[in-house]
Amino acid sequence: MIEISHLTKKFDQFVAIDDLSVSIREGEVLGFLGPNGAGKSTTMKVITGFLSPSSGRVTIDGHDISTAALEAKRLIGYLPEGAPSYGDMTTLEFLRFIAQVRGFRGVEIEQKVDQVINEVALQTVRDQSIETLSKGFKRRVGLAQAIMHDPKVLILDEPTDGLDPNQKHHVRALIKSLATDKIVIISTHILEEVTAVCSRAVIIANGKIVADGTPSELESQSRFHQAIRVTLTDSHDLVADVATLPGVASVEVEEDNRLAYTIFAEGGASIFSQVSEIAQQKHWPISEFHVERGQLEDVFRSVTQQSEGQTNE
Repeated sequence: MIEISHLTKKFDQFVAIDDLSVSIREGEVLGFLGPNGAGKSTTMKVITGFLSPSSGRVTIDGHDISTAALEAKRLIGYLPEGAPSYGDMTTLEFLRFIAQVRGFRGVEIEQKVDQVINEVALQTVRDQSIETLSKGFKRRVGLAQAIMHDPKVLILDEPTDGLDPNQKHHVRALIKSLATDKIVIISTHILEEVTAVCSRAVIIANGKIVADGTPSELESQSRFHQAIRVTLTDSHDLVADVATLPGVASVEVEEDNRLAYTIFAEGGASIFSQVSEIAQQKHWPISEFHVERGQLEDVFRSVTQQSEGQTNE
């Protein structure tokens, strides 16, 4: 378990993390979201012991990262932004070096290295120098070193940055499989990553938590929650048909497709049955009709912009 309690980090007069508190339990995959400069990477660096907090504390499985750093760091696997490594080493040489640093010896080194190479699919570049690898393969080498010692806590800063769609799918599946008995924290700006991998999402802005919940809970806070998306094959006065319909808050027409509409629900209540009924009565020429579950991007924009507004005031 990770306990972050009243964590603050200042750089001169700039407050990067502002009295942040959160608990993360085993089995959770936590998506850590925020706009640029929100404090995501700084929080990661404090959790892993790369930076000292100005105040507050972080404990990893009961070990304080400031006062029992060695015990806490043994439990952590960390993939920092940029995946720093030794470019003149081959993939194999680098991972053997990491295995030694992590305390493995003899045949155990080869076993661990072979295991992570297979898990992260690095077989084709095992004898290639890291400086010649693509950005995607460098990212995977970074992930391999992070999981080498089977850590209880895995902290990943932009883990799929630079990966193609197939590689992203593979890494996301790996993260899910690793998460069964670990805590995984993912810092990302890719919102689809949160819905694909994470069991929980925390959004921070200006160093403070502005939202915390499962992806579906956060999506339900979106104005798109329970909205109806309708695309017609021909022009029809859909807006007039739903103008007085109970539960309908508003209707928007897409700018680049005047036959596509979003019908918004009041208070996130279901309006499917009444809209479906009026569509049949009025013979809408429908090509697409579906209910939105909500948009994480919409919630992200809303809570971070509110935070910026409060800061400016």
